[in-house]
Amino acid sequence: MNTLPDDVVLSVEDLSVDFCLRTHILHAVEKVSFQLKRGQTLCLVGESGSGKSVTARSLLQIIDRPGRIVGGRILLKSGDAITDIATLSPDSNAMRAIRGRRIGLVFQEPMSSLSPVHTIGSQIVEAIRLHTNLGKKAARERMIDLLRQVEIPNPDKMADRYTFEFSGGMRQRAMIAMALAGDPDILIADEPTTALDVTTQAEILDLIKRLQVGRGMAMLLITHDMGVVAEVADEVAVMRFGRIVEHGTVDAIYHAAGHPYTRQLLASTVKLTRQANVGKPAVMLSAEAPLPVLSVRNLGKTFGFAGNNTLRAVDDANFDLYPGEALGIVGESGSGKTTLGRLILRIVEPTAGAVFYRNKNGSEIEVTRLGKKGLRDFHREVRLVFQDPFASLNPRMTVKEVIGDPLIVNGPAKGKELEDRVAELMRLVGLDPMGMERYPHAFSGGQRQRIGIARALALEPRIIIADEATSALDVSIRSQILDLLLDIRRRLNLSFIFISHDISVVRYFCDRVAVMHRGRIVELGEAEQVCTAPREAYTKSLISAVPNPDPRDKRMMHRQRFVAPVNS
Repeated sequence: MNTLPDDVVLSVEDLSVDFCLRTHILHAVEKVSFQLKRGQTLCLVGESGSGKSVTARSLLQIIDRPGRIVGGRILLKSGDAITDIATLSPDSNAMRAIRGRRIGLVFQEPMSSLSPVHTIGSQIVEAIRLHTNLGKKAARERMIDLLRQVEIPNPDKMADRYTFEFSGGMRQRAMIAMALAGDPDILIADEPTTALDVTTQAEILDLIKRLQVGRGMAMLLITHDMGVVAEVADEVAVMRFGRIVEHGTVDAIYHAAGHPYTRQLLASTVKLTRQANVGKPAVMLSAEAPLPVLSVRNLGKTFGFAGNNTLRAVDDANFDLYPGEALGIVGESGSGKTTLGRLILRIVEPTAGAVFYRNKNGSEIEVTRLGKKGLRDFHREVRLVFQDPFASLNPRMTVKEVIGDPLIVNGPAKGKELEDRVAELMRLVGLDPMGMERYPHAFSGGQRQRIGIARALALEPRIIIADEATSALDVSIRSQILDLLLDIRRRLNLSFIFISHDISVVRYFCDRVAVMHRGRIVELGEAEQVCTAPREAYTKSLISAVPNPDPRDKRMMHRQRFVAPVNS
């Protein structure tokens, strides 16, 4: 067995993983090689389907069936001994001893990785006792110390709470504590911040980096966010179609990338650091300004809970939306963004305030007073694009049925006329009409989102409410979808309410931005002004937490932290 350099903890050499499917063999990973070094972070980057997660799972022998390692070596160093993980049986005692004890894993979605019926503390204690000889009392003390290390407040009390009682960021901290339970030499973090808002992401990345450096661990961070890579990586390996196409230091990758695919990823990321130049109409506050197509006045929603507890999800929201304008709504998870969008559509009934909509003939209606028929007419002109292109399409309906459904329900088209309209909509969003008889599973994530956009455009609406419409997409696909929406907006003179926690996306797409915090709009202004020279302390903290795609100018480590006033 070869010897490894002193600083190398794990060496992957020509790793190949195949999935033997019914009709063919899928080469998910082909001849991948890299090394993990003590105290350093290797970022494995690439778009969905590039083989990143399969590579990471191979290191722990937890590849989903029918996948299996068919070639190469995974050399794990322990003192002077070297173990080839690729030769171990996934169910062997030797492999179980490595999982958690030598290599820790932080999954992408903590809600599906943590048990909903056991307390957070009991799950971490189980992991501790599995990898150590500690008794119950000592294991609980160790668990509380781990929760303290990952900066969960009141760890002795929070340990006895359940998963649903933790926020997204706190769940991810609990997952990190569990991954550290066996005091591993290597930490694998598989998209650990994808589902988190920008400030929580910054806190989690900062925490992981400090724990890694403090413990001297090697880390493999898997992500498709090139901004995150620039902030935390020492080395970068770029994957495409199961192969590593480029590997080097973070500075070399960002400032002297050699492969066209790497340059494409970087270009898609850098593109979103500035506002799109599409000749968008300025909203002028003058006597000649156009009348707003939608006005929100003192809109509020209060949810009541047991014990007379209440939550103001939206509190006194006020703004106007003008013809052809894109207004961004940004804020952290729980700030009230999505609830505000649902209040406008009356999916959720408001407890205060009003929404006014201006018809094509110039007359104004109060949406909050509409009956069932009036609301149905309103929903023809104000449509919603959902966040998740996988969950928002019926898997049992063909694309023709999905896109044509609003037309069938509202009765303007059927037969040949319906088919022609669906074909026209598919061409509008850049899809081949020949695929209209196929089902959603036959399309990629980006193509499914285009199907969702085509469905929203079916009734020729005047306003689109896009709720996190690009957050589930890879960076290059996200850029394509945003450009598609900009083009459609210009051609059809659509107005957009664009809800997102991704400030770079809002800056690129929107004319104006409303920043929400704890249900209130705390700042509203031109997108460029809000994103470059914000006035409010909360907005400044949001902007400073956005990862900067340049390793020579790291922003997150010097970000401003917002401390809410005690009486807010």
